[in-house]
Amino acid sequence: MAVPATEAATYCRFVPERADDFAWENDKIAFRAYGPALREKAEDSGFDCWLKRVDYPIIDKWYAGNAAGQSYHVDHGEGYDPYKVGASRGCGGLALWIDGEMVSSDVYTAWEILQNGPEQSVFVLTYEWSHAGDSYKEAKQITIKLGERLFHSKSTFWKNGELATDLPIAIGLVMHGKADDISKDLKAGWISYWETLDGDGLGTGVVIDPTRIESFELIESKVKLESHVLVITKTDASGQVEYATGYGWERAGEVTTPAQWNDYLATFNK
Repeated sequence: MAVPATEAATYCRFVPERADDFAWENDKIAFRAYGPALREKAEDSGFDCWLKRVDYPIIDKWYAGNAAGQSYHVDHGEGYDPYKVGASRGCGGLALWIDGEMVSSDVYTAWEILQNGPEQSVFVLTYEWSHAGDSYKEAKQITIKLGERLFHSKSTFWKNGELATDLPIAIGLVMHGKADDISKDLKAGWISYWETLDGDGLGTGVVIDPTRIESFELIESKVKLESHVLVITKTDASGQVEYATGYGWERAGEVTTPAQWNDYLATFNK
């Protein structure tokens, strides 16, 4: 799909030339998930934030530039990727919640695009893994709409080939620093984490139907990329979990304080 370089649009694509990434964006945010080529590496099923500050699509440009020697880890005027994910949940990744611990899937095993812009892009990432003798499968349908700072995620889970109802699930935000900039309103259905990366504030958040929240959990670790804020929920009668996640970046100029970010999350859920 050809994307005009100067027009705001949603966009998603498989990126085989960069280790099977799958990337998606709108005029406010951009993300990527890690694919099959990284199965033996540290990367997992967490989501990586690409911090953009222009409203036109940047995915193709940044990947092409990076391949040509212009790193997307440096801001050349449109934004960059300073966000560390590894095996963490990144921004809004899922894990099973078993005996008070996260059990994460590995990288996605398959992808399918259902719709590709300009107003909305929809795709499905499939994850398959095993734990304690049980096999699990997740089909994660992601929808990103123009103008929103959060994308929508609806995951369907199977356990040993059967729909998995009442399956405990953790929705996470990795903490790269201290746990002193956490906000939440569980009755309103949102959590957030505000940090500083290279001198600019970044707010990540999760929004979910408050009736689906089981608990809030804070995991603090001295090990890099293991500290998280979590919403604990369960799959419903259809084996599904629905929520929204995303970010607001100070350098982009629209969300510049934790209060503004929290207000956005609270308003989004309404």
